[in-house]
Amino acid sequence: MGMTITEKILAEHSGKDRVEPGEIVNCRVDLALGNDITAPLAIKAFYEVGAKEVFDPERVVLVPDHFTPNKDIPSAEQCKVLREFARRHRIRHYYEVGRMGIEHALLPELGLVKPGDLVIGADSHTCTYGALGAFATGVGSTDLAACLVTGEVWLRVPESMKFIYYGRPKPWVGGKDLILYTIGRIGVEGARYRAMEFEGEAIRAMGMAGRLTMANMAIEAGAKNGIFTPDEVTRSYLTERGVEDYRVYQSDPDASYAEVWEFDASGIEPQVACPSSPGNVKPVQELSGLKIDQAVIGSCTNGRIEDLREAARVIRGKKVAPYVRLIVIPATQGVYLQALKEGLIEAFIEAGAVVSTPTCGPCLGGHMGVLAEGERAIATTNRNFVGRMGHPRSEVYLSNPAVAAASAVKGRIAHPEEVIG
Repeated sequence: MGMTITEKILAEHSGKDRVEPGEIVNCRVDLALGNDITAPLAIKAFYEVGAKEVFDPERVVLVPDHFTPNKDIPSAEQCKVLREFARRHRIRHYYEVGRMGIEHALLPELGLVKPGDLVIGADSHTCTYGALGAFATGVGSTDLAACLVTGEVWLRVPESMKFIYYGRPKPWVGGKDLILYTIGRIGVEGARYRAMEFEGEAIRAMGMAGRLTMANMAIEAGAKNGIFTPDEVTRSYLTERGVEDYRVYQSDPDASYAEVWEFDASGIEPQVACPSSPGNVKPVQELSGLKIDQAVIGSCTNGRIEDLREAARVIRGKKVAPYVRLIVIPATQGVYLQALKEGLIEAFIEAGAVVSTPTCGPCLGGHMGVLAEGERAIATTNRNFVGRMGHPRSEVYLSNPAVAAASAVKGRIAHPEEVIG
């Protein structure tokens, strides 16, 4: 019996010839990641056990992105902990405000993650890096602390599920729609502690941005990780970033899967996840007419340059509806600069949007777009739980960037074709 791509990576990193689902393995880690919310707890535990040095200052990444630029004294104190730890331990990959970005957009952009890597991060959306053919998963702060000391992490080998997408998606349908549709079909626990492996014609035709979006939201189906087999799209993306030394893994033809799901991507419409679950999904047409107060375009899910281009294509030359707030958040400084060069920021501002420095901000109800009681937002973020973006009696709907932009123009949830045809 063969092995899946996930099993092969875990076997390699645990020094074994093969591993089986359910087996507990101790793995060496290629990158360990923390942010301004989770890393301070890990740092506290690191010192409590008497640790003196991190396992490798070249393989630790610290990114203050959730409450930055600091919104208040507590958030400033959190970031100070990261800064001082990074300075003390000579952490190469510490990214200060002005150089940072939302962590799960920043690391791929900088070429820090490679196919075949094993990456852990004290943030649930660390699974994003599976788009590059890496095993990447979120862990708790105490697990991160242990990894900072040892460079290792224990894992239970997950069962794998295969998701095959046939056909070519319609216009305005991208990675966000495919993953929302998938979560709507299997449920938010449909892949609990399993690896979601994505393939098919629609996947091969998809750019890296769409793949990063899909892997990012694997956790919303309960998955341990989401993963794609590297191909020419992957290699081109890595070459642009000067990444050359990596090992590509792929699943064996006779690998075993707990489940196999097949979808006709050509029949999927733009999707919207309704409150209060990423699994409560409907085609956008079924929600047309639902008024909104705010639209957010950004996050580690959909804040890349491709996402901003898509939104700007819809909104250029239009105006945000009266009494609607449109907040645009480029995911990294690099994305922000490229958007400036392409005139995207100008298009957003002329339409009546506000553009923010990179931050997670409103995605977790932190700042830069917190909702009041009774308000409704459409967002390109990844979660819409009760109170996720602010008041417990507010509502968040999840969509792709084009739908969010069209909704901002119409003042209600809308298909992009309603705005530009």
